[in-house]
Amino acid sequence: MAGGGGGGGGVSPLGPAPPMWYHRDLSRAAAEELLARAGRDGSFLVRDSESVNGAYALCVLFQKHVHTYRILPDDEGFLAVQTSQGVQPKRFKTLPELVSLYLQPSQGLVATLLFPVDREETAFSDDRDYSDGEDEKPPLPPRSASTSTPPGPDTPTESAPAANGLSTISHEYLKGSYALDLEAVKQGACSLPHLNKTLVASCKRLNGEVDKVLSGLEILSKVFDQQSAFMVSKMIQQSVNQGGDQELENLVTKLAILKDLLSSIEKKALKALQDMSLSSPCSPPPLSMRHSKAIPVQAFEVKLDVYLAELTKIGKSQKYTLSVDVEGGRLVVMKKVKDSQEDWTTFTHEKIRQLIKSQRVQNKLGIVFEKEKDKSQRKDFIFASAKKREAFCQLLQLMKNKHSNQDEPDMISIFIGTWNMGSVPSPKSVASWVLCRGLGKTLDEMTVTIPHDLYVFGSQENSVCDREWVESLRAMLKELTELDYKPIAVQTLWNIKIAVLVKPEHENRISHVGMSSVKTGIANTLGNKGAVGVSFMFNGTSFGFVNCHLTSGNEKIARRNQNYLDILRLLSLGDKQLSSFDISLRFTHLFWLGDLNYRLDMDIQEILNYINRKEFDPLLKVDQLNLEREKNKVFLRFAEEEISFPPTYRYERGSRDTYVWQKQKATGMRTNVPSWCDRILWKSYPETHIVCNSYGCTDDIVTSDHSPVFATFEVGVTSQFVSKKGLPKSSEQAYIEFESIEAIVKTASRTKFFIEFYSTCLEEFKKSYENDSQSSDNINFLRVGWSNKQLTTLKPLLSEIEYLQDQHLLLTVKSLDGYESYGECVLALKSMIGSTAQQFHTYLSHRGEETGNIRGSMRVRVPSERMGTRERLYEWISVDKDETGGPKGKSTMVSRVGHEYVKPSMVRKQLGELGKVSEEGERSSKEETAARPKQDASDGDSTICKNSYNNPAYYILEGVPNQSAAALSPELLPSPTSANPQVAKPPPPSAVARTKPPYGASGPSHPRRPMTGHPVRAISEEGSSEDDGGAPVAGAQGGGVVTTVGTTLNRPPPDFPPPPLPKGALEMVAETPFAKPRPLYPDLAEVRIPAATPAGPLALGEGFRRGGGGAGGGGGALDDQSCSVLQMAKTLSESEFSGQPPRAPSAPPPLRGQPMGLGLDACRTFPPRNPITESIAEDMPEEALWGSSSSSLSVGDSSVGEWLQRLGLERYEQGLLHNGWDDLEFLSDITEEDLEEAGVLDPAHKRILLESLRQQQQQ
Repeated sequence: MAGGGGGGGGVSPLGPAPPMWYHRDLSRAAAEELLARAGRDGSFLVRDSESVNGAYALCVLFQKHVHTYRILPDDEGFLAVQTSQGVQPKRFKTLPELVSLYLQPSQGLVATLLFPVDREETAFSDDRDYSDGEDEKPPLPPRSASTSTPPGPDTPTESAPAANGLSTISHEYLKGSYALDLEAVKQGACSLPHLNKTLVASCKRLNGEVDKVLSGLEILSKVFDQQSAFMVSKMIQQSVNQGGDQELENLVTKLAILKDLLSSIEKKALKALQDMSLSSPCSPPPLSMRHSKAIPVQAFEVKLDVYLAELTKIGKSQKYTLSVDVEGGRLVVMKKVKDSQEDWTTFTHEKIRQLIKSQRVQNKLGIVFEKEKDKSQRKDFIFASAKKREAFCQLLQLMKNKHSNQDEPDMISIFIGTWNMGSVPSPKSVASWVLCRGLGKTLDEMTVTIPHDLYVFGSQENSVCDREWVESLRAMLKELTELDYKPIAVQTLWNIKIAVLVKPEHENRISHVGMSSVKTGIANTLGNKGAVGVSFMFNGTSFGFVNCHLTSGNEKIARRNQNYLDILRLLSLGDKQLSSFDISLRFTHLFWLGDLNYRLDMDIQEILNYINRKEFDPLLKVDQLNLEREKNKVFLRFAEEEISFPPTYRYERGSRDTYVWQKQKATGMRTNVPSWCDRILWKSYPETHIVCNSYGCTDDIVTSDHSPVFATFEVGVTSQFVSKKGLPKSSEQAYIEFESIEAIVKTASRTKFFIEFYSTCLEEFKKSYENDSQSSDNINFLRVGWSNKQLTTLKPLLSEIEYLQDQHLLLTVKSLDGYESYGECVLALKSMIGSTAQQFHTYLSHRGEETGNIRGSMRVRVPSERMGTRERLYEWISVDKDETGGPKGKSTMVSRVGHEYVKPSMVRKQLGELGKVSEEGERSSKEETAARPKQDASDGDSTICKNSYNNPAYYILEGVPNQSAAALSPELLPSPTSANPQVAKPPPPSAVARTKPPYGASGPSHPRRPMTGHPVRAISEEGSSEDDGGAPVAGAQGGGVVTTVGTTLNRPPPDFPPPPLPKGALEMVAETPFAKPRPLYPDLAEVRIPAATPAGPLALGEGFRRGGGGAGGGGGALDDQSCSVLQMAKTLSESEFSGQPPRAPSAPPPLRGQPMGLGLDACRTFPPRNPITESIAEDMPEEALWGSSSSSLSVGDSSVGEWLQRLGLERYEQGLLHNGWDDLEFLSDITEEDLEEAGVLDPAHKRILLESLRQQQQQ
């Protein structure tokens, strides 16, 4: 680190002790916040430079702006402030000497250094982090080999230090005998007899262990290494007779012999066996040369899905059997006819044109068959469950892939597992972990044994040595798959391990393997906590995997957050050219797994009651990781699959029936509430393909107090592209051209900025010129712009569209004064390809924190000769716009989980209210525009979502009063009169601002998905009725800000989703079945800021700072329940404030039942309670949505609901609808097993339902 570098003449650059104004690892953003809080001109601090290792940054506050000066070491280690060209720098040996000069006036800085801003010293006791429920001493690093007698549950390896006795003996020497040795040395002694005795006593056990090891290796040495055999035997004999003063020397000699023996015996044994094999008969081919076992033909019982109009013609739904022959490349569709006859049709793999998943009915699938040339036929089938549908799709994709004429795969499957082993070796078999069997979202039995392409195993508190661990995993995979998986990387930090194994056929597709680790234990020096990481390229796609073990303890949330940020910053993985970017932006796909140790904030008895009832939603709302992600403190824009399994910690060892949540410690009783400590998250580049097919935990591996967790993913990959036309000529060169870029950066600096562009499609990174426009309405934020002439045109290495549509561009906004990054982002080129410029809009982040946003327009020009492309395998499956209940042509779409952005054409169809690009890389082709219905076009007034960043509410720094609101000129504020008189009315004093935070986007096979990193339209059980009074307006008390925050649409721009407000700012509101979608950006008439008054700035600063939530959020108290203020302000900034003519509100008036605010429960839904996907609201006519309290899914839905209501069993309606039983005609075929899958478990209720259906059939 910088702080550890050497100064001139060998002197430490920090002097004898680090001065208090020196902040070692402080980020630029945190430094600016500290100076802003100091608030006085001349306040200063020194931190490590983010751009140059070994350098420093001197930060000075002057006139409310932060000025940064780089302090660079020269070749001799002297330090100097970087000066302009031609100015002789002043050199110093240490930082304190340098700073002392600038404490004097007129030394060339913008201001004299007057007030040092000291770092906050944290007590050492706060840093202590020991494993929950174990000994109070941190564990020693693991030994190089596992013990032959594994410790039991009551004797964990953490107790080894105490048993060893080393610390006790050492303390005794330092307290007593040390003085005797010192006295002997003073009298001329050349040895330390008392220290020698201490070492001999300490190593007594080691001596015995080495003797055992040597005895065990003696026979091997005699067979394979006769030279060392003599020395081994001699040492064993000597150890029996020898003792006393020679004992320590003897031990050193034995260790040296053992080292030589172990390092050479394997090579010598290999040579001996090779010599023997020359005369032996031929051996069978190794397992790696054999193929995996053939996948048997799998049959699926389905029903043909027909429309109501057709039911009258054909009677009951028809039963079919779909048989998938993966090896033969055939699909047999068999129809059951009368008299046990069967009518069947066989389709070869090339005749299956497309699979179309229903978004609304999770077990429905459309298959498009090629009938004749240029003619196709679609048939829709209802599967027994959503899991069966996914298994069928997986088998057909496997069949397509197997019989494809492509040399390289388009898609691979990845298994990821994480397990805290509790310092006990694993049981003989952990097959349920690898086969994803257990609780939660699991794979169907038909596909569970299909081998994955990659297996990634993360473990914590793993006491098994690396080689033994990896070999046990390989042996298990060989037993299950008959394939010899190849380990491509194993990385260990103490007992934290990650191992990556790959199918033999993919071994040559893996390149650029990297490994790294970061310690986050006590004072970031112990490896009992920390992370290990592995990265590599799979053909043209980059992957990163991080396995971590974070700080334990219910209350250590901030420490865990800091662990995450340290790992994000310090883990050295991926392309070294991308050092400006943290690891969350260096990889196409990054997976983060491990024992994250986040707990549940709820009373233990309540937790146990919810677990017993298998009600996980209330627990997920108080999950610390979910809450911290809501506030953008950690895992910014990461995704996680919905959790549908019980907490994986802290079980009683030997059982999965009991949670052990109390343990008596020396300091008192310690409580460890059951929690989802073990998690798997991921983050992927925009417009890439990734689907999570399973996420759960085992229920039969009981050796640890944690259950193993598994997840499987389907991931799109790109090949190492080889151009068939060679390198482009000048006339065939593709270009990446920018028209303009504008960024808003959270900073108090007023320096100039430039942009760096990185991409694998560029020969080297490129830089723009400095920004040519700069403005600010607030000292804490800066708007910078680059026109076309300041932006360089980029030339990709290859010009084929097939290559370019898989490429991404990384941008970093850097300052000219310190060359430090103020924010980074990633753009997908796919949506930018075309002859006209397309707009992008995304967020900026730095060191895991959201630091602003960036937008602009660009185009990727591809010559017509290079336009040919092909369909990817993962594009073969699409998501259906459900046809019932909505105007034709109006499409809804479920994005694949992990996308931060989706194809713009899809976004446009979803967000009819947004006539403009609102996600990075969005655009729409002429055909798509023509296909949009008229009502969409009328809603899509492009003026609605125009962005100006002049709204003062946007510019608020957390914890710092907003000083610019009072200075706003009246003409910048909107007129107090409004085109909508209802909206213009001031709210009652008790009204508070209410917002709805985003939760996850739904995936193809799930009705609910929390925290996937993208906001979706809320389907809330909370809202307000018409009787709540007035228009949908809420405001901050005291007249600070009046605003309306509606529910979010299916995919608003990814920058700054609406944040949750503090608890005190939320009120209970009446329930409505749905929150009707509203324009993403509030209309001018709906957002007002009162004229500046003395109270105005206070209300603005307090009302939207952390803790200033609405009516109850007084003062400046920091309330950590609030979200990033940057997000809060962005929600308000989406209206035009200056230079825009007033316009009539184009949003439709509120519909009957539209909520005017959202309560706390709606804000904290993980997952949302209502399992119906958001597409329903768009698919149904308004009468069906808002006319009654129950949702209407299709023409026949109401009859199912009414039927259940008559029987008093309406609680089962959602389960039946979710499983596809949405029509009474279908229900005639339902069985007891079907009812159980739909959640009807009570035998009496099953009898009532089946008897009622029989009676209806007889009628």
